Amino acid sequence: MDELIPITITIADRSYRIKVEPQDEESVRSTAKFINDKVMEFKHSIAGKDMQDYVSMALIWLATQPAHSVSNVIIDTELKEGLERLEGIVDKALSNGN
Repeated sequence: MDELIPITITIADRSYRIKVEPQDEESVRSTAKFINDKVMEFKHSIAGKDMQDYVSMALIWLATQPAHSVSNVIIDTELKEGLERLEGIVDKALSNGN
């Protein structure tokens, strides 16, 4: 069994220090990012609530989705971000070459 490593994740502007298996770190960080994105989505679409309400809505949404659906959304988000970073690198290289 691997030794647990401490990491800090932030959800809705609050930091949490947790211990995870080293191989789970990326997944935990991706999930925290996904939750934060969902919180912001609810915050922009539903006015007049406090942050705890938005976090609760995001977690209820997450808990009621089929596991494979959530995994696919997280993977799609990571892929999109990676492609955007790659596009930025290519754009920078092309602009430096002109």
